[in-house]
Amino acid sequence: DTATTYNNIGAIYSQQGNYAEAMTYLKKALTIREKVLGKEDPYTATSYNNIGLLYRDQGKYAEAHTHYQKAVTIQEKVYGKEQTDTAMIYGNIGLLYYDQGKYAEAHTHYQKAVTIEEKVYGKEHPDTAMTYNNIGRLYHDQGNYAEAMTYYQKALVIQEKTLGKEHPDTVAFYQVIDLLKEKGGLSS
Repeated sequence: DTATTYNNIGAIYSQQGNYAEAMTYLKKALTIREKVLGKEDPYTATSYNNIGLLYRDQGKYAEAHTHYQKAVTIQEKVYGKEQTDTAMIYGNIGLLYYDQGKYAEAHTHYQKAVTIEEKVYGKEHPDTAMTYNNIGRLYHDQGNYAEAMTYYQKALVIQEKTLGKEHPDTVAFYQVIDLLKEKGGLSS
């Protein structure tokens, strides 16, 4: 419980952009979890993932990758390769590679994530939609507008069902798709 509290305090500092304080608390949580739960516990994996997120936010990609890799190794060992927390970490690794312009690696990890999400959650879950969106953005940035549109539209269908057509996130999505249509000369 103390580790969870430290983790939550670290998350608040991170959201405020106070990375030094955030790291202090996230590392306290990790230390407790390693000692009490062990180095191969899913909660320990969560701490590694959260530290990875913090490093990514700071542009410290090598450190982020190291922590994500530790997290995903634990998740795969404990739960296997078809579990939602494993998918989340694959998605985080995908975002890390995306930030670095390593699109092939990003795509590989997004694909691992979406394969799990489709199998476990189904093709109409908000987490699946988020990964569809990330894949669409990846194709968009590479100028592959037809593939981008395919994934954006998959995500949009889910958003319309879960959030409604008037929700600000859905409306923003309409705008992205309209821009993509103009840019790529595509129709929906």
